[in-house]
Amino acid sequence: MTETSPTVDQVVAAPTYMADIRFFFRPEDVEHMAVRGIELGTYDGAKRNALAIYAHTTQPGGDMPKDEAGKWSAARSQTFRNWIINGFPLGTATPVEPPTVAQPPTRLRKDITTLSDAEFDKLKTAFTGIMARDPAAPDSYFALAGHHGLPNSWCLHREDRFKPWHRVHLRVFEDALRSVPGCEDVTLPYWDIATALPDRLQYPPFDEYVLPTDPGATLKPPLAGYFPYTTQRFPATDIEQNVKIYGVLEDTATSLAQSLWGAYNVNGYQKFSIQAHDSGHGSIGPTMGDQNVASFDPVFWFFHCNIDRLWLSWQTRAGATTLAGFKTTVGPNTDWLTFPPFNTLDPYTETAEQTIEADASYDRLELGAPLAGAMENLSGSMDAARTFSFRSASPVSVRVKGIHRLNIPGSFVVSLLADGEPIAKRFFFQPNDPQACSNCVKNGIVNIDFRMSQEQLLDRTLTVRIDVPRHSGEIGTAFPIAQAGNPTINARLLVGEA
Repeated sequence: MTETSPTVDQVVAAPTYMADIRFFFRPEDVEHMAVRGIELGTYDGAKRNALAIYAHTTQPGGDMPKDEAGKWSAARSQTFRNWIINGFPLGTATPVEPPTVAQPPTRLRKDITTLSDAEFDKLKTAFTGIMARDPAAPDSYFALAGHHGLPNSWCLHREDRFKPWHRVHLRVFEDALRSVPGCEDVTLPYWDIATALPDRLQYPPFDEYVLPTDPGATLKPPLAGYFPYTTQRFPATDIEQNVKIYGVLEDTATSLAQSLWGAYNVNGYQKFSIQAHDSGHGSIGPTMGDQNVASFDPVFWFFHCNIDRLWLSWQTRAGATTLAGFKTTVGPNTDWLTFPPFNTLDPYTETAEQTIEADASYDRLELGAPLAGAMENLSGSMDAARTFSFRSASPVSVRVKGIHRLNIPGSFVVSLLADGEPIAKRFFFQPNDPQACSNCVKNGIVNIDFRMSQEQLLDRTLTVRIDVPRHSGEIGTAFPIAQAGNPTINARLLVGEA
């Protein structure tokens, strides 16, 4: 698959990197110069080397690229020159056309509600088959679910490898389903959380799972409390209401509109997609809200298949379905894509960069209304050398900053209150003992972001509350703010390039 530039080869008076310049460099150009220590495939690399790029590509006399087909036209050189003169604006992505696929996909994942009766019966057979396997078998349901939570807890949350790890996890699980006789072509369907929990997921083998053995017994020291254990889920009507309360769809829509991959806790696609993921987990039930055992609930697989579908939707919109295209959306740190051990996805052999070109496709991507149109790159601050603007309708970013989550015993809810009434809530997904989780310790300080209209906040008294749903005591589920690291509140209008 290849990305194509949304612009024709003509002079652009006010080009930006995301809308124009990044498409000037072919994958072979990027690879050719990378071995010489010159990075062309990222914003920082193009900006740092801009004058040399202009000198070597401008015709007549330019000696790069070497092949005739890659020579820059006078219009392209002038556009690049305009970008330099204008101060290297980053800009926002213009949604590109879906990449062309040379061959039909080998794995097409469908909405579970659209499966034929025969397809659904085969899926039931596959799930029943791996659930019946000896829990010690590496391709059993118990063993594969245990990669994510107890007993192994390999999953990577709140970092760049979050999406890549889960993409491989889904494929490995799907391969196990295909190993059941008669199910060789089965694919995981997805549950679009924008719709109600399907009836099909409320009956065996998808309604619950009884753990056949203790997932905490092999830990040192052993972890009690999860055996005997049967997964639990909220009623479908409660799930639908929770999705609204926790702003899952709002954060999903915001994530799909981002131009940049960004960084968790900061900005971009990652920030809001992970926040939507966490709140989705909390919306579904006690098991899905507990990182230790979430993956044992059969709904986990359909929920995460949808998360992967949304990632592929964003990749397609942002021109990031290939490694070269994806790197143009990433900041200066690309080690997690290229250098071991930063790119490893234990316990799997695949590495992060190998997941960018997805090995599965979906019957539907989120590419149209209300997402049609320009993408965004809004932030709370900007380099003074760049022009910026904000409008009266610009949202307010309210960030609860610096939550010390290692002190909080389990997944928690952050509520923003106006005049004592909750106006927004977000769920944060983590183990019950985050201090025992190495990945949690690496990312111990976290932020929760709310995007609010100005009308929701003006002339009102605002407060923040943290609750731990699984806990109750003399003060109920409330967790003292002071014990969460005394987080601060940042409220600011979001700005973009003018």
